[in-house]
Amino acid sequence: MEFVIITGMSGAGKTQTMKFMEDMGYFCVDNLPIFLLPKFGELCGGSELKQGKYALVLDVRGGDFVQELLDFADSMRDTAVTVRILFLDCSDAVLISRHSENKKLHPLAEGGNNENAIVRERHILEPLKSRADFVVDTTQFTSWDLKKRIRELFGEEGGAGDMVVEVISFGFKYSVPANADLVFDVRFLANPYYVPELRNLTGNDRAVNDYVMADENTGVFLGKVTDLLDFLVPLYRRESKQALVIAVGCTGGHHRSVTVANQLTRILSERGLNVTLLHRDIGR
Repeated sequence: MEFVIITGMSGAGKTQTMKFMEDMGYFCVDNLPIFLLPKFGELCGGSELKQGKYALVLDVRGGDFVQELLDFADSMRDTAVTVRILFLDCSDAVLISRHSENKKLHPLAEGGNNENAIVRERHILEPLKSRADFVVDTTQFTSWDLKKRIRELFGEEGGAGDMVVEVISFGFKYSVPANADLVFDVRFLANPYYVPELRNLTGNDRAVNDYVMADENTGVFLGKVTDLLDFLVPLYRRESKQALVIAVGCTGGHHRSVTVANQLTRILSERGLNVTLLHRDIGR
């Protein structure tokens, strides 16, 4: 079981960070009342969820929470549970600007004075910042910069589980998949549809597979596509892309696209990628 406590200055990016953590498979809770924190840890540790990953956002909205949070982290670590504290910081000037742009008052603002509230919050959180496992200053960060940093700290950068590759076969007569990142047209390959004994079969059948693979252009095409993906996948990973959708199309989505999608899935799986396969139009 793993807990990541997301805390820090109001306006420094905690809400965005929580969304990024959700995308990485963490169960996230925003602004959990501090008195429920021990019970939450107990429930997670005493159930089938004890192997899970949890991210909790705790900040000054919850009142005086710093010492209780530190005590919780220490108690969980004593039971061999991984607890990491992420503190998001930002310059006062940028925090004031962000609150102004969002037309929001700081949670500690009295009489609408965000500047004084930021000074007060920084004083309250200083003991927590000094105990944090990670301090990330988002002053110069875009949302994209923050996402990359969070993945560097808590993701599986460079591993097979950091991005899902979905291979989809489809028929152009039924439209291109709307979510496709890369689209490959294999209508240039020999078409089993015009072979009577193959017409009612699909690329999942051995006879159709052998027919399509017998076309010398199929092997050349798969080699070139594989080379392209060997180049692109590390770049997509570097940009923290979580899902890459590769669509392979022929006329009806029964023969050539299914065969090539099957072969491409096999090749990518052998490279250690996390690959899923969908034959969208095979039943039409």
